[in-house]
Amino acid sequence: MKTLIISIFIYCPLFVFGQQIQLKNASFEGIPKDAKMPAHWMGCKPGSTPDILPGFWDVDLKPSDGDTYLGLITREDKTYESIGQRVQTLKKLNCYAFSVDLAYSNKYAGYNLPVRFRVWGGNKACKKSQLLCEVGLIAHTEWKTYDFSFTPKKDINFIIIEAYYVKGMLYDYRGNVLIDKMTPFLNCDRAEVRYFIEDSISRG
Repeated sequence: MKTLIISIFIYCPLFVFGQQIQLKNASFEGIPKDAKMPAHWMGCKPGSTPDILPGFWDVDLKPSDGDTYLGLITREDKTYESIGQRVQTLKKLNCYAFSVDLAYSNKYAGYNLPVRFRVWGGNKACKKSQLLCEVGLIAHTEWKTYDFSFTPKKDINFIIIEAYYVKGMLYDYRGNVLIDKMTPFLNCDRAEVRYFIEDSISRG
């Protein structure tokens, strides 16, 4: 069955120009395995043991790009998974845009609730200094493409992506987010951004 890709525009499409800042293994390719870090990424929280999917924990969604994708979880003991990567410097006050495909699984070995997706920036490995973008709830089981833009308040040399609990919940819980096909960071033509997105916004 063909995978359905739906585009979700968090911010209006932007003209881009100039330099592209690439991520290594931005589509999280590797041999499917539980508790396995994708090549070129590092764990940024104790217990960060992401899964390279599909094929484990009853997760069988086909990738949106390539052969594999990433699964991150949250737990009921207030812990959650995040991974990071050093990048070429994202310059202070410049506007950048990128996209990523997101989904969630309702049969992830008991980690079956939807969570938030967040991207942080910092200037040291795994150090979070600025929240660059966020989606408040990933509650769809098919892939959807999310477009973001952001402006660093200071130079950024490291990014972190994480699963996190839905804002407003009165308890911590078992949840997951599936991540695939992050694009390069492209220079934007203007610096209007939205840092906090509480709900997915769909434009027909």
